[in-house]
Amino acid sequence: MSAAGRHQWLLLLLLAAACRPCLSGAPHAPQRRWPVPYRRFDFRPKSDPYCQARYTFCPTGSAIPVMKEEDIIEVYRLQAPVWEFKYGDLLGHLKIMHDAVGFKSSLTGKNYTMEWYELFQLGNCTFPHLRPGMDAPFWCNQGAACFYEGIDDAHWKENGTLVLITKISGTMFNEMAKWVKYDNETGIYYETWTVQASPDKKSVVWFDSYECSKFILRTYQKLADLGATFNKIQTNYTSIILFSGEPIYLGNETSIFGPTGNKTLAAAIRDFYYPFKPHKTVREFFVDLLKIIDRVILNHQFYLFYNLEYWFLPMKFPYLKVVYEEVPLPIGSKTSSGV
Repeated sequence: MSAAGRHQWLLLLLLAAACRPCLSGAPHAPQRRWPVPYRRFDFRPKSDPYCQARYTFCPTGSAIPVMKEEDIIEVYRLQAPVWEFKYGDLLGHLKIMHDAVGFKSSLTGKNYTMEWYELFQLGNCTFPHLRPGMDAPFWCNQGAACFYEGIDDAHWKENGTLVLITKISGTMFNEMAKWVKYDNETGIYYETWTVQASPDKKSVVWFDSYECSKFILRTYQKLADLGATFNKIQTNYTSIILFSGEPIYLGNETSIFGPTGNKTLAAAIRDFYYPFKPHKTVREFFVDLLKIIDRVILNHQFYLFYNLEYWFLPMKFPYLKVVYEEVPLPIGSKTSSGV
């Protein structure tokens, strides 16, 4: 991850520790369905050359192989601290974890890893760039599936998890591969935040995240629907949650930042995102941290970009929280049995 991305996330981690408007002219929203459904698309757009990743996305990626029907594929739960390759277990202590799934063919002995993550690192998927000469914030936000041969045992075992959770047939694996192709081509934008009304487990969820763990959960569910039976183990996942009252719909890029847009609202959104910019000095970092605390905690304001639309979140205590909670392995919706 770039220094800019590290600074952006350090800002949020400090804000989370601290946690222990310009709406005039905004359009009125009709009755909403909560959580707002994640939008899928017909195709994946080309990346803008402005968007550059410090670490190349899926550098050893390969096509998902077609397995023989009679093959027995072992399926592994993989989990390790985010950026473990660079910082070891540092973020593991905060339970900020990355998830993946592993496969091993009994016929060939080959094993594989599949994961879903950001094309341009996490900071770019969470905060926009404010580019000179452009009125609207500029987003470098895409996520995608990565499939490659091999499982890095040391990476997953040392500070995380590598455990067998089920076995499937080659036929089930091939059906899963078809689903992965569809899921990857239609679900293209990374969504960092879960947004809900309170820490209560039965609280209303306004927006659900769409990140690595959600891809793994969808994959497990697809395997269950195909007939996989999972071992009885506890499975926990990381969520980064914002807490707010009912969100207020503001509009899309054109309606806010276009020629006939709301200039006051446009300026408020740009001002909100400005402190999350990359920082050149420690002093600049702490000055912007104070601005974020003032805006989010003292003035209860947050602007969320979701499904290519802007929303205002009236923030409330405890504002932001990183949780590591259990989500049980799924039970299939079909009556076929696994292997």
